[in-house]
Amino acid sequence: MSRLLLKSITQRRVGARNLASVSPSPASHSLGPFQVFDRDFKKLQRDRAALRNAGERSRTVDYVRNEIADRMMERLQDIKRKFDTILDLGSGPGHFTKLLEPEKTRKCIMVDSSEATLRRDPDSEFEVEVERICADEENLLQVVEPNSQEAIVSCLSLHWVNDLPGTLIQIKEALQPDGLFMGAMFGGDTLFELRTALQIAEVEREGGISPRISPMTDTRDMTNLLGRAGFTLLTVDVDEVKVSYPSMWELLEDLQDMGESNAVIGRRPILHKDTLAAASATYQALHGNEDGSIPATFQVIYMIGWKPSPSQPKPLDRGSGKVNLKDVL
Repeated sequence: MSRLLLKSITQRRVGARNLASVSPSPASHSLGPFQVFDRDFKKLQRDRAALRNAGERSRTVDYVRNEIADRMMERLQDIKRKFDTILDLGSGPGHFTKLLEPEKTRKCIMVDSSEATLRRDPDSEFEVEVERICADEENLLQVVEPNSQEAIVSCLSLHWVNDLPGTLIQIKEALQPDGLFMGAMFGGDTLFELRTALQIAEVEREGGISPRISPMTDTRDMTNLLGRAGFTLLTVDVDEVKVSYPSMWELLEDLQDMGESNAVIGRRPILHKDTLAAASATYQALHGNEDGSIPATFQVIYMIGWKPSPSQPKPLDRGSGKVNLKDVL
């Protein structure tokens, strides 16, 4: 078991938003995606995390991903449809796939860029048939055919993608008409406590700041990107998961074992010990709990979208309603 417990969970519904599809401009594709993350370095981090102590260290920090996978499964259970095959994009060792039952699907295709992470756990831990493909999440259409997938899910992988609009477009293209996409990614104010503590300490001790926490998207961005990619019947909502740690040092250690350490291009070398010590003291002073522990907030954006199909329900035309809203209210 992990040394830590999920201490408090706050859920905030942002609600469903429906947007018309907007095609990406040709100019944006000609320039190519802006490179924020070092994908090769991130793959190396995740390989090392999965291989450390034969994977045992990695398993002790599955608590956040397992919690998010549980919440994604609740959303999938609300969809009254059975899928023959589901593709798990950025599957890791299969946090979400392990929750699938034969009553919902027969097979799951796990796709992940880290070979060691992908194959960390044996097939015996899954209730459905699994197929594992080591491939970059940004190049989905290199491993699956267009219009071939009934459903694609992604649990805590997309926040490390450089070309998020392009990846969403590939997911939509890989789906069959009326196919389902369901995802969860870190966003918004994730680890804001750690971010502020590191920034204050670095300015004080080193006279400047370097990106230590990844830039995060928010719900409005994701709603716009899903609509732009061509998905319909969109639902986007947010959860906050708060985890208590004995100190900042345990938080940093667990992030490393999760494979979630900094991979931003242009990052500085590791911080000096006195800067880290100052950050730890600042973290405790600004955000510490009464019992001496410190909180860490993980904000998770959940999204559901469907590939357009003539069979999907469509809203009525404006002005076609037969019930007066004044009478209802």
